[in-house]
Amino acid sequence: MLSLGLSVSVLAVTCALWPAAVRAASCEPVRIPLCRSMPWNMTKMPNHLHHSTQDNAVLAIEQFEGLLGTGCSPDLLFFLCAMYAPICTIDFQHEPIKPCKGVCERAKSGCEPVMKRYNHSWPDSLACSELPLYDRGVCISPEAIVKAEGPDPYYQDPPRCNPESSPDFLNLHCRGPNGVDRCRCKAVKMGLKTYLRNNYNYVIRARVREVRNRGLEPTAVVDVKEVFKSSLVNIPKETVTLYYSSSCLCPPLTPGEEYLIMGYEHDETSRLLLIDSSIAQKWKDKMRRKVKKWDSTQRRG
Repeated sequence: MLSLGLSVSVLAVTCALWPAAVRAASCEPVRIPLCRSMPWNMTKMPNHLHHSTQDNAVLAIEQFEGLLGTGCSPDLLFFLCAMYAPICTIDFQHEPIKPCKGVCERAKSGCEPVMKRYNHSWPDSLACSELPLYDRGVCISPEAIVKAEGPDPYYQDPPRCNPESSPDFLNLHCRGPNGVDRCRCKAVKMGLKTYLRNNYNYVIRARVREVRNRGLEPTAVVDVKEVFKSSLVNIPKETVTLYYSSSCLCPPLTPGEEYLIMGYEHDETSRLLLIDSSIAQKWKDKMRRKVKKWDSTQRRG
C-alpha cells in the first residue's frame, strides 16, 4: 500500500521521471477534468470499471457531477477518481491500485441517504465489499498521503453541473462547449479482425425489451434467443440485464429490435457489460454462420 508519509508532490512527479519506454508501456497522464486535482497525475487503462480509454471514463464519471455538487461526502471525489482514473505507479504496472474499502464506505454512508431521496441506491459496480482493507492489501486512501502545504488538493473545484438545475440530479447530462452533446458512440466495425482483437467474453442474439437510463447504472433488458459464446457467466435463454458503462448508452439499442450483441463480463459480479468497444448489430440470419466461423478461428489461434 502507499506508505504513510508519502508526499503529494513526490507522488505527482515520480511517474514523470521514469524512462519513456516504461511510461508508455504502463501509465498515461490523467486527463479526466474532475480528477486533475487528485494527488496523482498518472493513471492506467482499463480502469476498475472496464473503461478502455479515459474518453469513455469521462462520460461515465460525469454521471456523478450532480451528486458531487451536493457535498454529501468529502471522500466521494477521491473514491470516484481512484476507480475511474486509478493511480499508476512503477511498482504496480500490471494491476491498477484500488481505493481502500474504508474510503468507499465513508463515501457511501454520506451519499446514499441523498440518493435514496431520489429513489436511487449505491450502484453495485461500486460495491465496497469488493475492495481491500487498508491493513490487508494494496490500496489508496487519503489518510495514507501526507499532503503538501496549501489547500487540500482533492477537495477543490466544485463540479460544473448544478444539481439544482434538475429535480433528479442523478440523471444530469452535462454538455461540452457551446452546449454540444458530448455523447458520441464510436462505430465498431464487425468483422473477424475486430472479433479477434477485442476478444469478447460473450456473444448473444437477443431482442431488446427496454433500455433504462435513469440513475447511475443505465441498463438494457433483453430476451436472449441464442448464446454463441459465454466465457465466465452461464447465460440463460431468458430475460437478462446488460449494464452500460456510461449514460451515453453506447452501443445504442432500440426496444423491440433484435441484435447480435458482443460484450464483456465482470468476473466478480457476473454482470454482462456493454462498453465502448462492444458491438450491437441488427440481427440477420447470415450472422450466425459468421460468428461460429470467427469463434472457431479464435479457438484455433
